[in-house]
Amino acid sequence: MKQRQPQFTVVSRYASVLLMMSSLFAADVCAQDSRPLKEPLAPSICQLLPAQLNMNEVDAQTLAAPDTQRLQQAINQCPSGKALRLVRHSDKNYFLTGALQMKAGVSLVIDAGVVLAGSRLPADYDKGEKSCGTVDQKGRGCRPLISIVQSQNAGLFGDGVIDGQGGKNILGGSESWWEIARRAQREDLHQNVPRMLEITQSREMALHRIWLKNSANFHVTLNQVDGFTAWGIHIDTPATARNTDGIDPISSRNITITKSYIRTGDDNVAIKAGNQGPTENITISDNHFYSGHGMSIGSETNGNIQHVLVEKLSIDGATSGLRIKSDVSRGGLVQDVTYRDICIQNSKAPLDFDTHYGKRASGDLIPEYRDIHLERVQVLTPGKLIFHGYDATRPLRMSANDLIVPEQSTIVRENALWSSAVVQSTLNQNFKWQPLQSATKNTACANAFAAYPSPSPTDKRPQLNEAQAAHFPYDEVLGYAGLPGKEQRDIWDPLSSPVVHAQQITPDYIVNASEPADGKLRFQRLQDAINQIVTDDLAHRLPASRRITVLVEPGVYDGLVYIPETSIPISVIGRDAATTRIRANLDAAITGTQYQERFGAQFAQAPAAIANMFDSIRIRPIIGTFGTAVLWVKSQAFQMRDITIENSYNKNGAPAPQACEGADCPGNGVYGKSLMVHHQALAMMTDGVDKAQFEQVRLLGLQDTLYMRAGKSGQTARHFFYHSYIEGDVDYIFGDATAYFLETEIRSLGPRTSSYVAAPSTNLNSRYGFVFNRCRFTHDQSSNAMAGKFYLVRQWFHNQRCTPYGKVPIDGYRCEAGTTDQFVSPSGTITRQTIETVGKMIVLNSVIGAHIHPLTPWSDWNKNGTLPYRPAQFNSDDFWRNLSASTISPTAFGYQTAPAPMQFLGEFNNQYE
Repeated sequence: MKQRQPQFTVVSRYASVLLMMSSLFAADVCAQDSRPLKEPLAPSICQLLPAQLNMNEVDAQTLAAPDTQRLQQAINQCPSGKALRLVRHSDKNYFLTGALQMKAGVSLVIDAGVVLAGSRLPADYDKGEKSCGTVDQKGRGCRPLISIVQSQNAGLFGDGVIDGQGGKNILGGSESWWEIARRAQREDLHQNVPRMLEITQSREMALHRIWLKNSANFHVTLNQVDGFTAWGIHIDTPATARNTDGIDPISSRNITITKSYIRTGDDNVAIKAGNQGPTENITISDNHFYSGHGMSIGSETNGNIQHVLVEKLSIDGATSGLRIKSDVSRGGLVQDVTYRDICIQNSKAPLDFDTHYGKRASGDLIPEYRDIHLERVQVLTPGKLIFHGYDATRPLRMSANDLIVPEQSTIVRENALWSSAVVQSTLNQNFKWQPLQSATKNTACANAFAAYPSPSPTDKRPQLNEAQAAHFPYDEVLGYAGLPGKEQRDIWDPLSSPVVHAQQITPDYIVNASEPADGKLRFQRLQDAINQIVTDDLAHRLPASRRITVLVEPGVYDGLVYIPETSIPISVIGRDAATTRIRANLDAAITGTQYQERFGAQFAQAPAAIANMFDSIRIRPIIGTFGTAVLWVKSQAFQMRDITIENSYNKNGAPAPQACEGADCPGNGVYGKSLMVHHQALAMMTDGVDKAQFEQVRLLGLQDTLYMRAGKSGQTARHFFYHSYIEGDVDYIFGDATAYFLETEIRSLGPRTSSYVAAPSTNLNSRYGFVFNRCRFTHDQSSNAMAGKFYLVRQWFHNQRCTPYGKVPIDGYRCEAGTTDQFVSPSGTITRQTIETVGKMIVLNSVIGAHIHPLTPWSDWNKNGTLPYRPAQFNSDDFWRNLSASTISPTAFGYQTAPAPMQFLGEFNNQYE
């Protein structure tokens, strides 16, 4: 039988009434956190602590928690301002601990997929009276799982889980922590069970993205805290778990709780103020609440509470919705509270403002609520609406602007004074809501409610174990060649035959800009020497038994260098990279005509193989990314040493860094805002070159500095960089080749807020992609302004025209398997080749600067909901899971089973600045 939809009433505050009552009811001009809202950022890491347990071993606990001492020691050794990071180790992803005391200024980062589980042994929390795990007249006999006292600029970060195990039986007992709490309620006693997190007398603390679940008691309490932000956190505990408040700010100020999801067994949030002082300047914004006791203020209000803003909140299934509760045993002044853009459904008491909370309470602490404002508040399902002021001299003083409730709601009103004459009259008529003739249901809540999310199954910073890391030494990575999935052992050990330096050679050709050229062996430009090498090669004048060496003397050489396929390998050797520079200024947006005008004379007399390379770009309307290389190499086994290659586009005369937002923000010089924009501008492109070797080279550019292309049909193209330096700001190391970077500095430039070191486009079946070993990832600014705003990698998705991985807000949108990558709104196709372009990158034994995002250095490719979106894929399991969950069946691409296990992204034994 179809249920009758509830009728709604709109209660409006008219301008004339507002003006008339303005002297009595002040506007909420300061009801919020006084700090600017800013997403918290995890500090740099002092130590990675690997897990030693799995879930079964945690469940089998019989003795004291084994990780307590190890964790506490690591916390104590971590310097203030740093963070201890808990990571997975092989199949171990659990830590089991008793009470922990955080060192002042030290944070905790828990990786996705890692669980910090609270001990079930009461002795692991006991304060010394052996009362933890019992009920008595006192309560509070347990230390919290995590205590933070007199700390600053610290907190808990990561996508991992803290699990209080409140629903499991304690060791040595027949009850769970929750059952002990429920028994205390029945026996009118107090439970002794541990809270999850207590923060006391601290400043500028944060919870970021962390998952808190199954706390034995309150999840988070703040006592005398000045400055706290909970951003994107998840609290998840059953509705039946007694006294499991989500977040309770107590006698604290400047608090923000935002973008979070809370379902629990008691108050989702409870703002309190006790004997330690007032609570003020609170912002609760853009959150979703589920089971619990609602968005509460109280019941302790005797310290006074003021300046509270609750906005953009959905409440679904809580016993109370918006609630202020207190009584004479603990009452005080609650004032200047604004509720704005609130949606409530499935609540017994959607609006519950009561000064007589404890029916047996006694005392002389009178609760008083005034300047309580409701703006665009909508209740979708009927329930009890309680407006209960203390007495006639201390009434509940409220105002309403666009308050919508079902007509079937039950009203309980006593000593409640409203600022709106409309509300006053409707409430006085037998406490029934009288719908206005102009009333219409507000549609703002149509999409306000969200399903409670599930934890990510993916570890966002996967750590390789020693056995996995053993597959990534340079001679292993560089020791295979062939087509993707069909590589064969082909030993190449570049360190056993390093690139010779200038003092060790008798050069075949010499380039020196400051001396006359003879056009045969001596030249003033490197391109001229390459032209002669190609000419001599075609004339069979080169020795077939050895490689050709070109010595480039110090100087700045303006112009391009194109090296075609040759029958004999070439080495280009400088004396000093700092003083030997090959430089040009060109970007992807220039036309083929402009390209011809700038560089045509340089290639006018070039051999056909080189002229063809030049002509392939000259004929393009716009030269594009792959036409911008200063050095373009096709010659197999190419070597270079002690030389700088620079694309100086947007770099000459760069001013000091300024603010710049987005990956394609305007630039003047390198940074800042002006007439220029950033375009792709390659320093070097290797084109199907296998066994390419670079030592002590410097590659300078901004966007797309180094591009390494695999051979025909994806044939392995191996590259080795040693003691080198590469800089840029976006996707500046990219391609589908195999590349090993050893003891090399990778420097990110500039103040962009969406910047990526690498964008590998490795094929799913290729054995290896990019590997960085004993490298340093640095940034060009000494300040901390850019901390955490950069990423190590995003896996190239070919600027895809359509995505099967997310919902795109286009009517009739479809993305199907096809033979081309194309999109004509609202539908498109994607090829198997693009699906299999997964991108692989491993970072080992390296130092990662504070500019790299500490929680998710491996980024998705663009945002979910956009045409080119693809989530980060860490391994072949992710590949299969993402594809299986996409809008395209794997069978459409010919897959019958999941691909073989393979790691795409990972880290091992890195240090964090």
